[in-house]
Amino acid sequence: MTWENDVGLARAHGRLQLGATVMTGGRKSGVRRRIGMSWQRCVDGGLTPDRACVAFNQDADLECKLLDTAAPVIDRLAGRLSGARVSIVIADAYAQVLRRWVCDTGLDQRFDAARLVPGFVFLERLVGTNSIGTTLVDRRPCFIAGREHFSVVSDIPESLACAGAPIRHPLSGRVEGVLNLVGLCADADPAMVKVVQQAAAAIEQRMVEQTSRRERELLAAFYRGDRLPPEGAGSGGPTWGEDPAALPGSTGAGRLDRADQALLRQRAAELIASPQQVAIEVPLSGGRTAALLRREITDVSGQVGVVVEAAVIDIDHPASAVRASSRTPSPRVLDQPGSLRSGIRCSVGQGAAGEAEVGASAGRVSTGPPHVAPPGSGDHLVDQPTALPWPLLVGEAGVGQMALQARRRLELLYDTTVRVGTTLDVVRTAEELAEAVVPRFADFAAVDLAEPVFLGDEPTTDPDIPLRRAALGQRQGGLGLYQVGETVTFAAATPQSRSLRTGTAAFEPELRQAKGWIDHDVQRTHMILESGIHSLITVPLLARGVVLGVVSFYRAEEAPAFEDDDLALAEELVGRAAVCIDNARRYVRERTMALALQRSLLPRGLPRQDAVEAAHRYLPAQAGVSGDWFDVIRLSGGRVALVVGDVVGHGVHAAATMGRLRTAVQNSSALDLPPEDLLAHLDDLVAQLDEDGDQILGATCLYAVYDPVSRRCSFTRAGHPPPAVVAPDGTVRFPEVPAGPPLGLGGLPFETVDIEVPEDSHIVLFTDGLIESRHRPIDAGLDLLRETLTAAKPHLCSPEEICETVVAGMLSDGPRDDVALLVARTRALDGKRTAHWDVPADPTEVSRARAAVLDKLEEWGLSDQSFVTELIVSELVTNAIRYGGGPIGLRLIRDDVLICEVWDGSSTSPRLRRARTTDEGGRGLFLVAQLASRWGTRYTADGKVIWTEQQLA
Repeated sequence: MTWENDVGLARAHGRLQLGATVMTGGRKSGVRRRIGMSWQRCVDGGLTPDRACVAFNQDADLECKLLDTAAPVIDRLAGRLSGARVSIVIADAYAQVLRRWVCDTGLDQRFDAARLVPGFVFLERLVGTNSIGTTLVDRRPCFIAGREHFSVVSDIPESLACAGAPIRHPLSGRVEGVLNLVGLCADADPAMVKVVQQAAAAIEQRMVEQTSRRERELLAAFYRGDRLPPEGAGSGGPTWGEDPAALPGSTGAGRLDRADQALLRQRAAELIASPQQVAIEVPLSGGRTAALLRREITDVSGQVGVVVEAAVIDIDHPASAVRASSRTPSPRVLDQPGSLRSGIRCSVGQGAAGEAEVGASAGRVSTGPPHVAPPGSGDHLVDQPTALPWPLLVGEAGVGQMALQARRRLELLYDTTVRVGTTLDVVRTAEELAEAVVPRFADFAAVDLAEPVFLGDEPTTDPDIPLRRAALGQRQGGLGLYQVGETVTFAAATPQSRSLRTGTAAFEPELRQAKGWIDHDVQRTHMILESGIHSLITVPLLARGVVLGVVSFYRAEEAPAFEDDDLALAEELVGRAAVCIDNARRYVRERTMALALQRSLLPRGLPRQDAVEAAHRYLPAQAGVSGDWFDVIRLSGGRVALVVGDVVGHGVHAAATMGRLRTAVQNSSALDLPPEDLLAHLDDLVAQLDEDGDQILGATCLYAVYDPVSRRCSFTRAGHPPPAVVAPDGTVRFPEVPAGPPLGLGGLPFETVDIEVPEDSHIVLFTDGLIESRHRPIDAGLDLLRETLTAAKPHLCSPEEICETVVAGMLSDGPRDDVALLVARTRALDGKRTAHWDVPADPTEVSRARAAVLDKLEEWGLSDQSFVTELIVSELVTNAIRYGGGPIGLRLIRDDVLICEVWDGSSTSPRLRRARTTDEGGRGLFLVAQLASRWGTRYTADGKVIWTEQQLA
């Protein structure tokens, strides 16, 4: 047969690429059954012939034990094949090439092109059908030549013929690797399989030599007792390391997966450690059942050991298939040990007449016809050929019992490590510890923590500090034990107190003899003993040198008393849990500190002003503190600034950055900068902080200025959600304010939108935590906010009530992120509270301006402010006429303070200076600053405004 040009294989490959099913096993198909099954696995796994690829593992361990064991055998084989047009390759159990021996250097480049180089991985699910990966999947030798390779990415595989054989460990039966013989397709010979099989057997024999003498003697005794040769000579005889995944006598459907193999090994270990059991049935996947037989064997030195044999059996009733549907069901103890072998036929050796039935005694063999279980005898095995039994595990009963207990302790330790510490909540972590150990380790488990731990603080070194029960795990009963939440006190003589004082575990195997424990509370301890509790271990919760509390483990009723090994396990369990509890405590402390910092940086109260009636809410996130903030800033001219912002990130750093930005906004607002200029300055600040190493991930801000005189509001935003404006009639709209880039990016200017806001409207500012979540996009959140504000009937509610309604409607499940909400109801200053005059640029107009102001103050009933106001007006108007330019105007505003404003067309700002004694001028602005409570300058598009404020009694 010409492997590389076979027409049937080529056609089959073509059908595969078209998605058709390939028929196998017949002459017309041209595809061998095993090859076709491998192809089908590749197709089912989503692999196509034109997309197969060989992966390379850069971290490959090329100095493994398998290579050390196999190298002498392969060196001898390579010497015998010297000059042959072949190459020998060994791969590990993960299909990773470990080393290549080249017998003909002329083919070196050919094999390099085929990626037969250490580090490359030939898993069947990645590369397709190949001698390494397919051997690992089938777990038996295979021969693949030419177009039988799945991949058609290049013509290299099509020109090669490969034979592979698995290398199994003689005791565990695990496949440790694959020995592969590769040659040219023109030299293909199926006899290559025999060569690699013999070499693999020699490698396995070296593995036997590397096992302990005790293990070899036990296996040899087992084979002598069964009259079966170790090398498996003869039909059906077991071999060293019989692979439990490929059941003797079974088809591919009868193979065991890894879960079944692990289950069998686990049950075998339990059977070795259980002298009272001889045989058990273990339900497997796919409706199958395996039988395990425990037999004692004696080696040549007279030492007694145990071997567990395994075989797949057929169950006479369908209920077993139902039981087998569970992955880890409980094994069933067979009624009669002899029934295991009654349904199993095995050949004694080549040419032997009849069958041999192996009894349950220590290695005795009796010959005769197979036993058939009579109806109703309890034997459920039918007399039909089944899989040949193979040695699954050898060991010694005492050692096996200790090993089983050790394995169970390790399992508990692993499960506890996984289950404890899933949250950063102190109480929940304590509960997880109690849930993990009850009932597998103790019948009751109590976790008592020092009171400061619940608050995130470190407890004092005083061992008499009050404790509070954080968790209590219990099966049932437990009368007299403190319940969760109760304050716990322990006398000095109790094991718990000793653990707290010394920082070491205490052990009371018999509580009825623990006088110190009984005497500390006779009534309570009597109730505990009457409920069946009889043994106690106490372990301090010690983390980073600090005792956080104590854990008490109790056993009751039929459970055995605690032993020294239990004490060591308890210390390990509590030690790991203590670290988790301490992590939770430290998290509580850090979060409390971050919250305190953030709340100290947020406004503690809103400033007094008459422009708006404001209310606010700040809700910290469940995950931690972030950088959301808000502010209400009083501006000149009776105006008010409304601000919300958000710093990306969580923790103290985000809170500190938020405080710096809020301070910057307040300072910039004091300069009366236009909103777009203020955000530009803030943008520069964030960029500078980032350059200085503060690593600010991003920040957003919305800045609004409302003027109650003009009833207009200016909005500017930097990457922040838009504001909501609720009209007096309840209509909700989101003004189209250009978003602008987030702070710190720079490069683009910010734009301001000025809109009219009627009196009694509501301006709603918020951060994205209010409207956005993982399950709700921003658009949906804005729609929900619109519905919530409409349903709130804001014209009938105060801002405080609106805040409550919005929080309840938008955050019913609690905030996932920090939320800042600011609601402001607008007010208006009508003409009766303002006065405006145009002043000609003539010095004689100063006296007229003073007279007009005095008349208005008389009208408002503010005659007590006449002297100061007259002086301020005189100075400001004189300066505007002398140093400024037209037009000049004067305005008085009666708010909670008396505001005086004078504007002119000049952009030059007056400066306050200290006049010398010889100077004739320069004292007027100084007097203004002394008489007014506040004064300043703000710039407009037409010039500037000098303003003052005077406190009203």
